[in-house]
Amino acid sequence: MPDRDAAAWLWLRERLAALRPAPRPGTQPSPAPVAPAVVVRTAVVTDSASALPPDWVRSCAGDGRLTVIPMPVMVGAEIYGEGEDDITETIALALASGTSVKTSRPSPGQFEQVFLAAERLGYKSVVSIHISGGLSGTADAARLAATRVTIPVEVLDSSTVGMALGMGVQAAVAAAAAGSDTTAVVAAAAAQFARTKVYFYVPSLEQLRRGGRIGAAASLLGTMFAIKPILAVDDGKIIPLEKVRSAAKAVARLEELAAADAASRPRGQARLAVHHFGNPAEAEALAARLSAALPSCPPAQISSLPAVLAAHAGLGVLAVIVGENGPTVRNPESELPAAST
Repeated sequence: MPDRDAAAWLWLRERLAALRPAPRPGTQPSPAPVAPAVVVRTAVVTDSASALPPDWVRSCAGDGRLTVIPMPVMVGAEIYGEGEDDITETIALALASGTSVKTSRPSPGQFEQVFLAAERLGYKSVVSIHISGGLSGTADAARLAATRVTIPVEVLDSSTVGMALGMGVQAAVAAAAAGSDTTAVVAAAAAQFARTKVYFYVPSLEQLRRGGRIGAAASLLGTMFAIKPILAVDDGKIIPLEKVRSAAKAVARLEELAAADAASRPRGQARLAVHHFGNPAEAEALAARLSAALPSCPPAQISSLPAVLAAHAGLGVLAVIVGENGPTVRNPESELPAAST
């Protein structure tokens, strides 16, 4: 019997048993088979650089099986928390006006509190999955916190960002929801990361230079010769893929690269996400063209880049994440039939 149906069958068996007449004296009812419910033993923790859809996070976070830790963004002298504050417009205005925008990692104490909360809720282990260590010290903070708690914690550096990280987190949550152990949950996320690519274009390299994500020489070269590079995340770091002479050609080439990658995946398995910051119309148009080019691929998920990533990419960024479909995350309790009255 599939795990996802076990809880529903258990509910039904109990209610059918209640409707049966009481046994006659001297007789014993036959024991009914017991359908074991799925027990979720592993909690999953990630950070807000994962760009997970808010509705999906809410659907998984109610029982503590998923926690998204906000990553701090500093605009001038003010500190904001991703997901805790509505900071998209604040960051956009700061970037447009040249105000300093910086990011930081969550503190080890934040991770420690989340790990302890998972233990109090009855989870036996935690898998903590985070933004590339080549771009942030978040995974290091999680590792430090893991040494302070008694619940076993596995920390996984995703070596990626955005919804590429998010897809791996979703795979981990799905594995945990199926009752998998810690090793299998980590393996599910790692397998998804191995199948996921990030392609992106930024109108200006200056913000990436300020944040130390690319070198000063590369930024100067792009400014002097009006080069619009197509970038990627590879082995946890930002690398240039191609150099294009105009913004229009850069976006067209970004589309070509993403479409070719998606078309190379097993038929019906490709999955797309499109990120933007301050240019939603461009992102919607790009997603529409990708859908037309890839009729067997579901429509791309479109979302604003998380603030912690937008702070480095700057205004006008377009990113395409190409991944593959994973198992659907199910909450067995949510599938129980409604009790009749």
